Amino acid sequence: MLAKQILKDHHNLPMGVFIPMETWNAIVVQYPDIETLNDDIPQWEKDCIDNRLNIVQNQPERLQPIEKLFEIL
Repeated sequence: MLAKQILKDHHNLPMGVFIPMETWNAIVVQYPDIETLNDDIPQWEKDCIDNRLNIVQNQPERLQPIEKLFEIL
């Protein structure tokens, strides 16, 4: 079986990866939604992220460490 190969540009910087089909097919079995990872994020999800970022920037006192939640539970 062929091994994966990291493709580099003329400055020797990584620019891509070659993955043999056999390896790719095994990855798709393990992660069936991998081919849709580059799809656009739905608007509702963007709105949720924007809301969380707004809270972080404007109301940082509302954020609590996860350990505090575990203490309550």
